[in-house]
Amino acid sequence: MKTETLEINERFGKEYAGKYVFKEIAWAKRSRIIQNHTKYHQITGQVVSSDYVAIQAETVIASLKEQPKSNPITLEKLLSDEKGIPVGLGELLSKAANRVCGLTREEQKNC
Repeated sequence: MKTETLEINERFGKEYAGKYVFKEIAWAKRSRIIQNHTKYHQITGQVVSSDYVAIQAETVIASLKEQPKSNPITLEKLLSDEKGIPVGLGELLSKAANRVCGLTREEQKNC
């Protein structure tokens, strides 16, 4: 399984500085996260809406295996409009989670 480590300095604040380790999650876990935040039409089964922010936040939390001891990243903080994490930090965490949980272009070519 893929892993990735991010070393975050104090640019987002002292509480977020430290080491973050992401590890690939199982396909079933990712599928359940998506299903939990997707609404389907009762008759046709077509997707009516998806909460992409919640899907990404849960993916970050599921793949985040290590963070600073103060545990600054929580699902509540990722989903909060008022007391959330800084945008730049959110983007870094999201990209790391996507890298460990997705296929690279090279891997896709070999499928």
